[in-house]
Amino acid sequence: MSADTTTPVTTTTSGEKPAHLEPSKLGTKEYWDALYTREISNHASNPSDEGTVWFDDSDAENKIVQFLGEQEHESFSGLFTRDDAAVLDLGCGNGSLLFALHDDGWEGRLCGVDYSEQSVELARRVLRCRVLGEGEGNVGIEFKVWDVLNGDFSTVQARPHAPSEQQEGGDQNAGWDLILDKGTFDAVSLSDSRDSRGRRICENYGARVLQLLRPGGFFLVTSCNWTEEELKGWFETDFAEVYDGSEKKKLGLRQVGRIEYPSFSFGGVRGQTISTLCFQKRDI
Repeated sequence: MSADTTTPVTTTTSGEKPAHLEPSKLGTKEYWDALYTREISNHASNPSDEGTVWFDDSDAENKIVQFLGEQEHESFSGLFTRDDAAVLDLGCGNGSLLFALHDDGWEGRLCGVDYSEQSVELARRVLRCRVLGEGEGNVGIEFKVWDVLNGDFSTVQARPHAPSEQQEGGDQNAGWDLILDKGTFDAVSLSDSRDSRGRRICENYGARVLQLLRPGGFFLVTSCNWTEEELKGWFETDFAEVYDGSEKKKLGLRQVGRIEYPSFSFGGVRGQTISTLCFQKRDI
């Protein structure tokens, strides 16, 4: 499995992104800390209570696992397999999606990150009860406190570097094969926090995903707030200019797949309650 041998130069946005959502409490860290504090308490009282599985009413988790299994022999073929894939779950919550992948036989590196310390504590407790309690030893699942918008990339490397690579600025070289987002971009989109340029912080999300992915890697995002076209508007408008040796390239996300959910019609318009799109980081 090849690592990213390109050196990033800059990440740029081209084209208009969709209109912003109105901020809400679901976009605040305080909301999620309080929620996961309650869920830790519930889990301590009843270990079978592992917390909320987001989009469970749409069976999203099972559909995601099924989709990834199908893509292993299609889009992912020749790039990685379930045996060696480096998978990063952004905003992991209680870790349920990574546990589902593990149960389906994904045995590479599975890493979940969340900016809520309480979320990560819950996921680790569920890991100890649900997986490590089975006596499997090292199962390749880990959870870290890390902020996707502000965290240091060197702390979430997909693969460790040799010292010579680190000295040469290779912190971006070991990109993730597969990045998952089940509702995290939704929450980020509801934050009213702004960056140093005065922009809503969701404006930076796509660029951060690009930096985390290896060239050829995949990003699977599930949303209840954005339509498929809006997700394309958010994630196909960022690109990274990189040097591959002496050659300058432009890399971006392009849609390569989608998950079908039950649809409904209202006012002559047909839609789904949630959307899941799969993007690949490729030359553009």
